Amino acid sequence: MDIEEDKVIVECNNIGYNIFVPNTYTSMFGKTGTSVKLYTYMSVKEDSISLFGFHSKEELGIFKKMITVSGIGPKGALSILSTLTVDNLRLAIIADDAKAIAKAPGIGAKTASKLILELKDKIDLSTPDSLGSYDATDNFYGSSEPSAKRDAADALIALGYSASEALSTVKKVAVDDSYDAGMIIKLALKELH
Repeated sequence: MDIEEDKVIVECNNIGYNIFVPNTYTSMFGKTGTSVKLYTYMSVKEDSISLFGFHSKEELGIFKKMITVSGIGPKGALSILSTLTVDNLRLAIIADDAKAIAKAPGIGAKTASKLILELKDKIDLSTPDSLGSYDATDNFYGSSEPSAKRDAADALIALGYSASEALSTVKKVAVDDSYDAGMIIKLALKELH
């Protein structure tokens, strides 16, 4: 294995394969010559064949869903996964946070909004680690979520934080049932800074 900025070269039976990976991966791989396991997607076009690699089946699955959206090709989907983790991408889609997705190089606000619109019903919302009890059908807050948490997240959004950033930060804060929205906001702001 050899590592470059946006790809790895994996040797298999004396053949080297260029595999494009999210640029966050290149630092995660060990030194040149180590073994690696990747889940791959082969993109075949008239003039090229490209391989895209991912650490998990989950990342590969969301990559395949993203490239079904017109205007987002494999390189665009890879750019999004280089900017956002799978969990953060799910959260951005659920929270209608096009700004978070548009931070990816080559992805504009219109394309990000289109991605949200087309994938909102296709994203698996049952992953407990990423979403906890949040539910997209109830304004991305589960009905069991205390109203203080809802109010705190809404206040953070009003302060200019993205919806996915506010939601994930409020979710991280250890909250006692006696906390009001003001206390949760203070704790969340400390977490954000």
